[in-house]
Amino acid sequence: MRFVDEARVRVQAGNGGRGCLSFRREKCMPFGGPDGGDGGHGGSVFLRAAPGINTLADFRVERLFKARSGEGGSGNDCFGRGGEDLYIPVPVGTVVRDAETGEQLGDLVREGDSLQVAQGGKGGWGNTRFKSSTNRAPRQFGPGLPGEKRQLELEMKVIADVGLLGLPNAGKSTLIRSVSSARPKVADYPFTTLHPNLGVVYCGEHRSFVMADIPGLIEGASDGAGLGIRFLRHLQRTRVLLHLVDIAPLDPDADPVRDTRSIVAELRKFSKDLAAKPRWLVLNKSDLLPEDEARARAKAIVRALRFKGPHFLISGVTGAGTRELTEAVMRFIEEQPRAADPQADAAAGEAEGA
Repeated sequence: MRFVDEARVRVQAGNGGRGCLSFRREKCMPFGGPDGGDGGHGGSVFLRAAPGINTLADFRVERLFKARSGEGGSGNDCFGRGGEDLYIPVPVGTVVRDAETGEQLGDLVREGDSLQVAQGGKGGWGNTRFKSSTNRAPRQFGPGLPGEKRQLELEMKVIADVGLLGLPNAGKSTLIRSVSSARPKVADYPFTTLHPNLGVVYCGEHRSFVMADIPGLIEGASDGAGLGIRFLRHLQRTRVLLHLVDIAPLDPDADPVRDTRSIVAELRKFSKDLAAKPRWLVLNKSDLLPEDEARARAKAIVRALRFKGPHFLISGVTGAGTRELTEAVMRFIEEQPRAADPQADAAAGEAEGA
């Protein structure tokens, strides 16, 4: 399935049912008075974060979602039946915006979160509602109010604890295959991942975290070059970034130090908040060099970058050093609980209030 992380849809809530104009007509009650019931309320439209949905691909096929309208009232003070609310399942991590105003309506960050995006119309009053001491035979009734209509922009942001960052062919897909059950494509020729992959890394009983692999970045990505800029948003929810560096590139003109600095520059251009996240250096492909040479080259790269944070020398192919890396990440996550997201909490509160 093609990965789709953006979609535009139209939602339409149900209209309110028409109120009834009716009078009692019984032999024993010649002046029975009005007995028209109210129309039913129209159904509202909600988005609900559901498990098992990994893309917004379904919304490329179905773009219009309509809730049922309320039924009209009838005589004998019978109210019309209300329209059922419509719940649309979306992936966990979906950001919802109004397409016309650009206003963010909500952020569905937890499974089961729901957000009302279109309010159903109220049912019209029947003529019973209009009777009074001076108006004993009212002929007024309400037609029912129309339901809200909206165009929505949906944007999916992968929710993961750890994000993999680096150039194409830095070995991100190989690493996530090595430490988790995820199976992204890997090969012995240059290519780049086309969509994010998620893998659960287990470090023992009740100790695990989610790792996200996104398409590789290239210089100029923040200006639209390459695929990576489309998926940088998926790193915004992570708690730590693992910056993979190929210490033995195939291209003789490649410079790991220069390439690493270019990726950091692209992060800063895209988002200052993203660039400020904890970033660890992971020096990959140690299996391609003799052990002593691999260690020496890794130290030289770290020294040239003047990197002060945690750094690891690994091989995604053989698994060397990956155990130490995942254990360090697990300890960091356990010591640094996920920070609260004010927008997400506000959205969740609005959803619960609805």
